[in-house]
Formats: sequence, C-alpha cells, structure tokens
Amino acid sequence: MKILEPLYDAVTFIMLAFHSLFKSIGMDPAGGAAWGLSIVGLVVVIRILLIPLFVKQINAQRGLQMLQPEIKKLQAKYKGKSDPESRQKQQQEMMKLYKDNGTNPLASCLPIVLQAPIFFALFRVLNGIGHKPNPIPRGLLSLVEARQAAGAEIFGAHISDKFIGATDLRVQIITAVLIVLMSATTFTTQKQLMSKNMPAAAMDNPFAQQQKILLYVFPLIFAVSGVNFPIGVLLYWLTTNVWSMGQQFYVIRRNPSPGSPAYDDLERRKAEKAAKAAAHSAAVPPVVADGSVDGAANGAANGSPNAAAPRPSTQRQQPRRQKRKR
Repeated sequence: MKILEPLYDAVTFIMLAFHSLFKSIGMDPAGGAAWGLSIVGLVVVIRILLIPLFVKQINAQRGLQMLQPEIKKLQAKYKGKSDPESRQKQQQEMMKLYKDNGTNPLASCLPIVLQAPIFFALFRVLNGIGHKPNPIPRGLLSLVEARQAAGAEIFGAHISDKFIGATDLRVQIITAVLIVLMSATTFTTQKQLMSKNMPAAAMDNPFAQQQKILLYVFPLIFAVSGVNFPIGVLLYWLTTNVWSMGQQFYVIRRNPSPGSPAYDDLERRKAEKAAKAAAHSAAVPPVVADGSVDGAANGAANGSPNAAAPRPSTQRQQPRRQKRKR
C-alpha cells in the first residue's frame, strides 16, 4: 500500500533510532530486549507528541458530561418534531451550546483516531518481519535488520508471533498474558475517568450510560481482536495504555472536574496543606531586625509565664548637660 509508505518510514525511523541507541550501550542487536524497548520508545515519542491532544480529550469528555443536562433539555424541546427545519434548529442550538462552553465532541476521540494509522503501520511492519521463511522489510528496515527483528525473542516468543496460528504453548501463554493486561489497562483507564473525574449529577444521563457500556465493550473488543495481533503490537498497545493511565491520573489529580470525587480530594489536600503551613508558622518564633529570635514571642509559643515581659534595653544612656546658675 503506497499510501502507507511514509508511515512505514516514520515508524521504522523511530524504532531504528532507539535500536541504535540500545546497541551502542551494549545490548544484543538481535535480542528481544533491544527490539522490544525500541517499540516502547516508539510509544514514548508518539505519546509525547500527543500530549496536547490528550489534555483536550480529557477536557472534552469532562465538558460533554457536564453539558448533558442542557443537552437533555434541548432534546426534550424538539421531541416529536421530525421536520427538517426543527432538526436544523436543534443542530444549530446544539453546536452553539458546544461553542459557548468550549467543548468539541470530536476532541474526545482525537488521540485514538491519530494513533490508528501508526498502529496499523506497526502492524504491517511486524507482519512483514514475521513473514516466513524470508522476512519482508518495510519502511527503512534493511533485510539484515528485518532478519534480526524476526529472530528477536521476548520471554522465548518472537515479536512477530501471534496467538492465532502459534504451535508453541509458550507463545500462546505470552500473547494471552499481554492480551489480558492490554484489556485490563483499557478498562482501568476508562473506569478512572468515570469514577474519579465526573460529578454524581453528570452520571445520570444517556451519555453516561453509553460510556458505562463502552467501559466493558472496549476491553472485550481488544481481547477478541488481540489474538490476531503480533506480540510487538500487543506490547505497543499495552505500553500506550499504561502511559494513558498514568497521564490521565496526573491530569485528573491536578485539574479535576468541579463537584467530582477528584475535586473533593484536591480541596481536602489543599486544606490539609494550609493547616500544616499555619501550624508550622505558629510554632516558629519570629525574627527581629538584628537577626535574633524574639524572646517574648518565643516564650509565648512555649507557654512561658514571663513571655510578655519586656526585655531590658541594652543601649547606653547619654548624660544630660546641666544648666549653670547665674
């Protein structure tokens, strides 16, 4: 497929860059560690580039949940009106609602959509590597590098092996473990978003119910389709899921939706931090201008009975000149 050639080049360029790095530090260039970590490096580069879109995805999903009561009102307003004019007005009001609240429904799926071509390109590259008896190099891979990658093993299984068609039980076990982990991280990532970053009021609507269904459908889809993925692709998807889970945890912890459990946790942490700061400032005596500790304040902090007694002045009194009697 000529249209995917630039993607083959991009994917293999990043993999070969990491492979050269690992080779330079003494890793076996034909080993599974070097090629497996090259796939992990590919994930890291792609996900760093997608960080701005990921933040938009989180905000878009949060915004859609928060707008559900208003969307329900619009749907109720035009319920039973199926003429083209009413449908057009409903659509216009819906788009205005999204615009006024800075929410774009398409932004919630941008990272997945943009990763899909890269995912497919990696799938094709690994399929070419696993072509037997002679691997087919794609992208910037040379025949020698394709043969090295074809012989690379992760826990005794080649990175191009699949569950379907595998005759080795060890290959089937490794692919099954990766599929389970991939599905579990997909479920955990979506569950974290719904349980931590959504207010209770936003969970009682059709959109939230749809999200709950997808919470279980997506892992099931990955589990069923994963049996056709090479081990290298499973490793890629597992790594990107772990990245998404950690990145999402950070964003939700620092910028949660108002009224959500994560928002309540953030407010509690702020209150605890303020209380500790106040207790610390009360326990530390103030410092006077000459750099010494204020004894009165220090004594008051320690409960001394003479805390408020003024300190004697240490400045020498100058004698006053007496007037002579004439």
